[in-house]
Amino acid sequence: MPATIADVARLAGVGRGTVSRVLNERPNVDPGTRERVLLAIRELDYVPSTAARRLSLRRTQTIGVVVPFLTRPSVVERLRGIELELVKAGLDMIVFNVETQERRDAILRHLPRPERVDGLILVSIAPHEDELTDIRRSGVPLVLVDAHHRSVPRVVVDDVGGGRLAARHLLDLGHVRIAFVGDPLRPPIGFSSSRLRLRGVEQELRNAGLAIPHSLVALGEHGRTRAREMALHLLGSSLPPTAIVAASDTQALGVLEAADRLSLHVPADLSVIGYDDIEAADYLDLTTIHQPLVETGSRAVQRLVRLIAGETCWPLREVLDVNLVLRGTTAPSPA
Repeated sequence: MPATIADVARLAGVGRGTVSRVLNERPNVDPGTRERVLLAIRELDYVPSTAARRLSLRRTQTIGVVVPFLTRPSVVERLRGIELELVKAGLDMIVFNVETQERRDAILRHLPRPERVDGLILVSIAPHEDELTDIRRSGVPLVLVDAHHRSVPRVVVDDVGGGRLAARHLLDLGHVRIAFVGDPLRPPIGFSSSRLRLRGVEQELRNAGLAIPHSLVALGEHGRTRAREMALHLLGSSLPPTAIVAASDTQALGVLEAADRLSLHVPADLSVIGYDDIEAADYLDLTTIHQPLVETGSRAVQRLVRLIAGETCWPLREVLDVNLVLRGTTAPSPA
């Protein structure tokens, strides 16, 4: 029969309340007594009841994580960072996948309840003002990842800077007809990273006295298939680009497929840059912008744990750097 908290108390010569305080890492326990309790726990191989621990702490010990399009590689990597840090903190995670506006609205309306979760992480989704008011009223701490709101703690990367890095690399290689393949400027669910990356590309070209004509900006639903269709249209025009910046590695894969279908050689005929640096990018020798996906998830949990403990997170916005990863899909512009 498994050991109970009463067995631990009996062996350590203390009351059950003292054992509970040790398990919950409360400070008001004599160091010698704490050591006796921990020794008894080890000797009895005692495993505390999760349900009892939650009751004693008056918490769920669970974090709600809301993500858009769960199967996207970048989302999976962020979740990996979140899970790694939650394990260290002894917390569980419930993941809510969002692929429609209706699903997004329903989750943000019903999830933020202290009897359901101790904290909330929104990945690539920013709350509207009325939603934020309700979340704050509930008392559930909130942290954003890859999403922006001026009054909410958040962990983001320098997407504008990433777009500028991609454009600068292509300019240095002599490209002047540079296209962009990305997401709609105002996607229904609300993520903004593609728009910010395009802004960075436009800024760098403008600094060089150039611009992206509207005909070289292709925006559509995120995915490899749609990116391939958009790239086929760009490359089939009378004045095709010599280089394409994709808002994600997934979309860059679609661009590479389009080039292959048109018998264009990458990078001799066309240079391609992705964004994210997912595992497949290395396999495909794709030049890309690396963003610390796993780290954004772990940093968000660290912030949320502090908020749950009643601490403050300052500054509200934590910006992680990105960097250019040079591989084999970029080369000097064709003559």
